[in-house]
Amino acid sequence: MRHLDVPEGFPRDTAPPVVSGAHPKVCARLSDGVYVVGQSDDERLERWLLCEDLARQLVGVAEKGALAHPDQSPSQTLERVEVSVGRKGWVSPDELAWLIRRLRTLLDW
Repeated sequence: MRHLDVPEGFPRDTAPPVVSGAHPKVCARLSDGVYVVGQSDDERLERWLLCEDLARQLVGVAEKGALAHPDQSPSQTLERVEVSVGRKGWVSPDELAWLIRRLRTLLDW
């Protein structure tokens, strides 16, 4: 797979990490002779693969939740899934929003 396989709407982490101290510092790493700040294309691909896999795993969870609470709307079911996944801290807030949109698409809700 190449970075071009990542959907356009998948979030990119653009905030460079900053280290506190007397003088502000920006974290960078040396990659192929170039200093890189922020998320690389390979890192973005890895995050997308993780989120896509998680979304597919959550299809069954959401369907089971919908059956357990037939009085609730699909949106309410997805809100419960979102809260649960958010508490685990597996993904960033932007990735979580994308994941829930993807789950809605996979479920055709």
